[in-house]
Amino acid sequence: MASTAHRRYAEIMRDVEDLINDHIGHQKKGTSQRSKLKFLVPSVGVFFTPLLLEEAFVYQDSRRNISSRRFVPPSFNDIRLILNSAQMMSLIRNGPLQLVTFDGDVTLYDDGQSLVQNNPVIPRILKLLAQNLKVGIVTAAGYTDASKYYSRLYGLLEAIKTAVTREEINTPALIVLGGESNYLFTFDLSSDHLLKYVPRKEWMLEEMKQWTEPDVTALLDVAETALRECISTMHLPAEILRKERAVGIIQKSESDPPNFTREQLEETVLVTQQVVEMSAAGQKLPFCAFNGGNDVFVDIGDKSWGVLSCQKYFGGIEGGKTLHVGDQFLSAGANDFKVRLNKLVKEEN
Repeated sequence: MASTAHRRYAEIMRDVEDLINDHIGHQKKGTSQRSKLKFLVPSVGVFFTPLLLEEAFVYQDSRRNISSRRFVPPSFNDIRLILNSAQMMSLIRNGPLQLVTFDGDVTLYDDGQSLVQNNPVIPRILKLLAQNLKVGIVTAAGYTDASKYYSRLYGLLEAIKTAVTREEINTPALIVLGGESNYLFTFDLSSDHLLKYVPRKEWMLEEMKQWTEPDVTALLDVAETALRECISTMHLPAEILRKERAVGIIQKSESDPPNFTREQLEETVLVTQQVVEMSAAGQKLPFCAFNGGNDVFVDIGDKSWGVLSCQKYFGGIEGGKTLHVGDQFLSAGANDFKVRLNKLVKEEN
C-alpha cells in the first residue's frame, strides 16, 4: 500500500511541477494570464525558478514516511517542507545564488530575544559570507541607533569580527535593513557597534523618493486612530508606541494577563489594515500591518521593498538569485508574505 501511495503522490507532484513549468514558459512570453495554472489559481504570482516537486517529495518521503501513513494525509508541514526542498534543489542546479536575506524574530532567534554567540545559525551565516555571498537581515525592528541592532545581533557581529581578524572572511557583505524597509546599516569593523548607518538617499529606490513626509505622517495618523479604536473595542491592556516611520500597540507593563491572545492580535491587524487601505494616505503609500507575536505594528513600506533595497544596494541582484528565509508567509498579519513578489522564499517553523 505504501508503494502505491508513494507512486500516486509522486505523480501529483509531477503534475503540479509541469503546471509551474508551463506557467514559467508563459511568463517568458509575456502571456502568464493564459497559463493553465493561472486559470486554476488566479492569484498565483511570479516564479523565479522551476520547482523540483517530484524529486523533493521523494526526498521528504524518505525522511518523513509520508506515504506509509494509513490515516493521516499529507499535512501542511509536509507540503511546506516539500516546497522548501524543491526550492533549494532548484537553486543548487540553476544558481548561482548571490544574496540571502533573513527575517529576525522567530527565524534567527526567538521572539523578542537576541542572536547570542551559541546560536547554531551563526556558523552557517559565516559560511555564506566566506563564500562571498551577500547577506541581509531584513527585520521589522526599526531603530536609528546602531547600538540597538548590536544588542539584538551581537553574537553574529562579534563572530564576523573574529572571522575577519583570523582572515577567514575577507570583506563581509552583511547589511541590516530595519523597519521593514526604512533604516539600513552595513557591517563596519571600525564602528563602535560594528554597524555603520547608511543615509536613506544612498540606497532608496526611485519609487521610495516619492514617499513624502506629509503622506507618511497622514498614514501613521490613520493607523494610530484605528489602533486606538481596537484598544477601546476589545478592552486591550495596551498602549500606543509611535515611531518615526511606524506606529503600533504594545502590552502595558502592569497588564494582567501578560499576553494578548492570538485572536486579539489578528483582529487588530485586519481592522487596522482595512482602515488604512481605505484611507487617502493608504492609496498613496505601501505599508505593512503585522502581528509581531505580542504586539501589532504598522510600518511604512514592507519587506518586499526591503528586499528590493537589498538587491539594489548590492548592485542590482536579480530575484532568481536571491533567497529569503522567514517565518511568516501567510497572507494575513504576516510581514514576510510580500517578499514572495521579489525573490525566492524558504519558510522556517
